[in-house]
Amino acid sequence: MIKIEELKFDKDGLIPAIVVDAVTKDVLTLAYMNKESLNITLEKGLTCFYSRSRQCLWLKGETSGNYQHVVSITADCDKDALVIKVEKDGPACHTGAESCFFQPLYISEEKHEFSLRGLYALLTERKEKMPQGSYTTYLFEKGLDKILKKIGEECTEVIIAGKAQDKKETIYEIADLAYHTMVLMVQNGITVDEVQAELASRHVIDHKVKQEKMTK
Repeated sequence: MIKIEELKFDKDGLIPAIVVDAVTKDVLTLAYMNKESLNITLEKGLTCFYSRSRQCLWLKGETSGNYQHVVSITADCDKDALVIKVEKDGPACHTGAESCFFQPLYISEEKHEFSLRGLYALLTERKEKMPQGSYTTYLFEKGLDKILKKIGEECTEVIIAGKAQDKKETIYEIADLAYHTMVLMVQNGITVDEVQAELASRHVIDHKVKQEKMTK
């Protein structure tokens, strides 16, 4: 753990802070801090920045209610920039957008980003529009029993591949299981965030148990 005194502020006494959503990992904004705003951030557990245009401190969310609860703060290798992971109460951008970064400059035609949230959004769209010829549409048309049957089949395939210690096949079958599980999530109105929150709560519990054992 480094100390504030070790950070390198610029000639104006500022240090750039990249704010990242701790849940989605999306970059939310780029802001600046001075020592005072950083100390307030550490004290309150809420992001506080220094506005270069207004020449004053501003606690994010004080006016809008869109507070950012700090999860972690990490300095880069040169100690002259920060990454702040937060859980936010609302949009990060003053325009109402979830992130300040929403204007694409370049998107590769060959390389495509993948995320579970992106897949979930695609499955949700399939359920709403039910395009013909889509396997996902077929599952939604057949309903819950069919989806559950496929999950059961995929579980068996994962077990068989795992028992055989066939890494490539196990990865393939786990991917199949994950896909069908997400179809079930969409069918039953369960979001990725809800599952992630449940996993996060277990991590916190596990962390507390470990701390208690270490103090005994």
